[in-house]
Amino acid sequence: MTADFLIRNAELVATCAGPGPRVGAAQNDISALAGASVAGFEGHIVFVGPADECDRAINLTSTAQVIDAYGCTVVPGFVDPHTHLVFGGDRREELRRRLGGATYAEIAADGGGIVKTVAATRAASEHELIEGGRARLAEMLAFGTTTAEAKSGYGLDLVTELRMLRAIRALTAGQPVDLTATFMGAHEVPIEYRGRRGEYVKLVIDEMIPAVAREGLAEWCDVFCETGVFTPEESQAILEAGARHGLKPRIHADELGLSGGAGVAATIGARSADHLIYVDEPHARRMAGRGVVATLLPAAAFFLKLGRFAPARMLIDQGVAVALATDLNPGGGFTTSMPFVMSLACFGMNMTLEESLIAATLNAAASIDRADTVGSLETGKLFDAVIVNGALADLIRVGGPVVRTVVKRGRIVP
Repeated sequence: MTADFLIRNAELVATCAGPGPRVGAAQNDISALAGASVAGFEGHIVFVGPADECDRAINLTSTAQVIDAYGCTVVPGFVDPHTHLVFGGDRREELRRRLGGATYAEIAADGGGIVKTVAATRAASEHELIEGGRARLAEMLAFGTTTAEAKSGYGLDLVTELRMLRAIRALTAGQPVDLTATFMGAHEVPIEYRGRRGEYVKLVIDEMIPAVAREGLAEWCDVFCETGVFTPEESQAILEAGARHGLKPRIHADELGLSGGAGVAATIGARSADHLIYVDEPHARRMAGRGVVATLLPAAAFFLKLGRFAPARMLIDQGVAVALATDLNPGGGFTTSMPFVMSLACFGMNMTLEESLIAATLNAAASIDRADTVGSLETGKLFDAVIVNGALADLIRVGGPVVRTVVKRGRIVP
């Protein structure tokens, strides 16, 4: 067979191959191959297997690019299924306040938090939103992220929400990382609707969702189901309205308390329930029964100093597919690095290294309905890969230069 790109003779190739998402004990199986090569043609994988077999099976084109991965580990390109990639303004001073002891609620009560970013995002041009997002995507790519989800939700009015989604659409075509867009007009109740939350929910359902759908700007609809934000009943109504307009449901659930979000996810069959710091076993079992992926965001818990992480071990034991994401955002997601998130998952949530890799690749891809094209190194899938300097365990060395090369669609990317 013909190939125009080859990663040869890796110490280990963690293929993560097989149907996704993986649940239970299967989340610990990375389908690893020792002394293996991966070959591709025109952006797709055509061979994965022993290096000597690859040398016999592959005919390289005259312009083929070959990487010698001796002593290295090859893993699938990371999938980041929960980001707030596009926003205006800067909230790094809130980090300093948290380090001084202020809580998330105290900062929000002082006019910080989401509403501060809303004001800055409303004032930003589409060009400014695009350029800010482009810089963050370049960082994500350098850490090995090759596919990601991106949300609106810092506009909270029709004009700005559409501007954010158009910026995401522009970014999709303007850089290497593949993106899927999520409409999240229900991220918070804007200041001008405080005391009139029912009117805002009606605005999201009757005006925002139809407008987003008409322009084809989003694949997903998300809502922040939390005490003081949107109730389970409001969240379900919004997500069902999104579904009527072709937007698939996902939900911010049980981040600050057992708020009912996981129950909503199970009731409506959401593709993903995210955060889940306070989810309990009964709700986990319901999620497992409906095939809801638990997308966990340990970096958010870390940077917000919440004092606890999501119960990953319990979710896995209850048969829930666990994915990982950065929750990149201006207030509590101060990382673009999926390897750092994997480190937190291992040392903060008691996941194994192999579970964290599946969660950052195959299960993360399933969280955004991309497991048929990315998330593993298998013939026919996109040739998205990360070459790690050293062994698989080196991937969770915090601060080390562990990512040697990132490959997107069978080409080295900066």
